[in-house]
Amino acid sequence: MYNSKIAGLGAYVPENIVTNDDLAKLMDTNDAWIQERTGIEERRHIKKGDGNTTAKMGVKAAQIAIERAGLSKDDIDMIVFATLSPDYYFPGCGVQVQHLMDMKTIPALDVRNQCSGFVYALATADQFIKTGMYKNVLVIGSENHSGGLDFTTRGRSVSVIFGDGAGAAVLTREEDTSKGILSSHLHSQGEHALELCLQGPSTEHWVPQIIEENPQENIPYYPYMNGQFVFKNAVGRFSEVIMEGLAKNKLSPDDIDMLIPHQANLRIAQFVQRKFNLSDDQVYNNIQKYGNTTAASIPIALTEAWENGKVKEGDTVVLAAFGSGFTWASSIIKW
Repeated sequence: MYNSKIAGLGAYVPENIVTNDDLAKLMDTNDAWIQERTGIEERRHIKKGDGNTTAKMGVKAAQIAIERAGLSKDDIDMIVFATLSPDYYFPGCGVQVQHLMDMKTIPALDVRNQCSGFVYALATADQFIKTGMYKNVLVIGSENHSGGLDFTTRGRSVSVIFGDGAGAAVLTREEDTSKGILSSHLHSQGEHALELCLQGPSTEHWVPQIIEENPQENIPYYPYMNGQFVFKNAVGRFSEVIMEGLAKNKLSPDDIDMLIPHQANLRIAQFVQRKFNLSDDQVYNNIQKYGNTTAASIPIALTEAWENGKVKEGDTVVLAAFGSGFTWASSIIKW
């Protein structure tokens, strides 16, 4: 048996900065309202003509991660790509990365677990390495939210939250089982699926049916979120899944050197921080700059934390996420 460890990290966000004041020109909102409820000050959006897509942003983050791991694209044995916003309904972005990076005909797996997607993808890659099937696995989280949001007052409760970007990690084999990913913990509760969802277009609500049956004020091809219900569940599940991971490894909250929460809402992260009595130096948040980038949020934040020297060898790093599905997950890592 082996462990897997993160050998390289990379992140990419579009250059186009969209501030709260920019959004206030499109809908009935303002900077104070958005910051009070979410902590977000600005986010990045793909701009028409900038050449970015979900897959292409994933490639940009992946190239950085592979280089930092001291590897080449030919050393990668598998791709695991997490997103809720693929370039196409099918095929998924994983095969696009394989093609765009001119890789060998390695397997490409797509993970559709939304905000928990990166942790689910990391856990999947970890198992392929632990069993000895593969040595180096590329894990990507990438999102193009701005292409599918309702930028009118009708959609403001969702559209002010989300941003675009990508993050990537290269997992490689680690023979010292006291290091690397110690454990991952994954959960779901599908009874709440429609509390945070996008119902159409889908095979159940295809485009002609949507146009025929739904007036413009009730368009199901924009995301829907029951904000208060999601918030209430998120704060509880975050805490539970973090404690589950710590208990599995005989650790306590005092052992956490760095918590990287999914950047869903700064208020959720602050609630969890207070619950575990963690200092500002023990929690990394960047939602203020990027908004919620769903499957990309944890790898972007983890990359920045590492680049800023906040994640060091020997540290106990905790990743935790909650989102649509409902799904929630955590990973405990000895760096």
